[in-house]
Amino acid sequence: MNVHILAVGSELLTPFFRDTNSLYLTERLNDLGLDVAFKGLVGDERPSLIWAFRQSLAAADLVILTGGLGPTDDDRTREAVAETLNRELVFREDILRNIEERFRGRGKAMPSTNRKQALIVAGAEVLNNAHGTAPGLWISAEEKAIVLLPGPPQEMRGMFETSVWPRLALGRTGKMARIVFKTTGLTESEIEVRIAGLYPKGEGRRLTILASPGQIELHIAVYTETDGRDVSREAAELADSLRSRLGLHVFSEDGAELEEVVGRLLREKGKTLAAAESCTGGLIGHRITSVAGSSSYFLEGFVTYGNRAKTGRLGVSEDLLAAHGAVSPEVALAMAEGARRTAGADYGLGVTGIAGPDGGTPDKPVGLVYTALAWEGGREVEKNLFLGPRDRVKFQSSQKILDLLRRRLLQEEKR
Repeated sequence: MNVHILAVGSELLTPFFRDTNSLYLTERLNDLGLDVAFKGLVGDERPSLIWAFRQSLAAADLVILTGGLGPTDDDRTREAVAETLNRELVFREDILRNIEERFRGRGKAMPSTNRKQALIVAGAEVLNNAHGTAPGLWISAEEKAIVLLPGPPQEMRGMFETSVWPRLALGRTGKMARIVFKTTGLTESEIEVRIAGLYPKGEGRRLTILASPGQIELHIAVYTETDGRDVSREAAELADSLRSRLGLHVFSEDGAELEEVVGRLLREKGKTLAAAESCTGGLIGHRITSVAGSSSYFLEGFVTYGNRAKTGRLGVSEDLLAAHGAVSPEVALAMAEGARRTAGADYGLGVTGIAGPDGGTPDKPVGLVYTALAWEGGREVEKNLFLGPRDRVKFQSSQKILDLLRRRLLQEEKR
C-alpha cells in the first residue's frame, strides 16, 4: 500500500512550529509493515490544499491529512477534499449536538463558529473525537482511502488508535520486528565505517541511521507477509552484529533516553548525584529531573554561571580561577568536587565552557567545553569542542557529561 501523509496548517511553514503528527503516524504505520512514500506540509490556502491533495490522491492508495478541521475560517481541509472529490458537504445534526454537549460539560455555550465542524464530506464515515470537537472522516473513493484527522496531537493520536489503526490492521497477516539502538560518542560517518557490510539485503529488511547532534539512532526493521520467516530472530541477529561493532556507544535498546538510563543505573546501585553547571545553565538538572522518581538519586543542582557563584556555592578557589580561567579542566574538576562535597552525593558533575555565539578566543574558541566527574577516590575530566549554535552546544555538553557518568557506573558494575 502506497501511503502519503499531508500535514495541513500555514503555521507549519514558519520556523515556529514543527509537524510531529507525521512522525507518530509513520512509526505506527511502519508497525503494520506500511511504508510512507511521501510526507508533505501544506498551508491553509484552498488552492494549495487542493493541489497537494490532488497530487497525493493520484499517487497513493491511502492519503492521511492532519489539521484544518477546526472551527475557524482558515480551517479548510474538509472543503478542499470535498471539492477535489466533487462531493457535497453535508450538515449532520447529531454531530452538532455532540459538540454542543461537549461545551455544556465544560460549563460553556458553544460558539456559532463551531457549527462548521458538523459538516462532513458526503459518503464519509465519521470518526469519533474523544478529546476535542473536530470529528475525523474516513472516505472511500475509487479503491483509495482518505483519512482526515484533527491537528492537535492528543486528538489525532487518540482518533488514530481507536478508529484508524484497527481498520488498517484488519486482515493484515504480516509480522514486523523492530529494534532501535540509541548511541552517543560517535559521528554518523564513524558509525558508517564501523557497521560497513552490515546493511541487510533482501526484501523486508531495513537498517536506517537517524543522526542528530550528540545522539545517533539506528533503526532495524524486518517485515514479512508470510509465516515462513522468523522476523524476530532476523532482527536480533542484526542487532547482535551492530552491538559487537558499536560496543559501549550503544546506551539504549528499549527507547530510553540517556537521562533515563543513567537514572536506572543510579537507582540500581543506590548511588546519589549532584551537578554543577555553568554553560549548560540548568539543562543537566532539567534532563535528570524529567525522569519520574529522580528524587531518589538526584540530591542537588547548582547553576553557578558566574565566578562568584563558583567560589561561594562550590568552594572553587579564586586563585584557581585567576590562574586557569573559568573555562578550564581544573575549574571543571573543582566544580564537580564542590557539587559532590556540598550535596553529600556519591557522584558530582561539573560542566564549564563557551556556548557562544560570542565569547570565544583563539585559545578558547566557542564550543570549548570541559566535562568533569568526581567520586570518592577518583575524578576525570574531558575536553570537548562542540560545533553548532548555542542550544546545540548546550545539549551536546549535557549529553557528554551524562554519558561520562553512565560509563563510570558500568565500569564499576564490572568490578
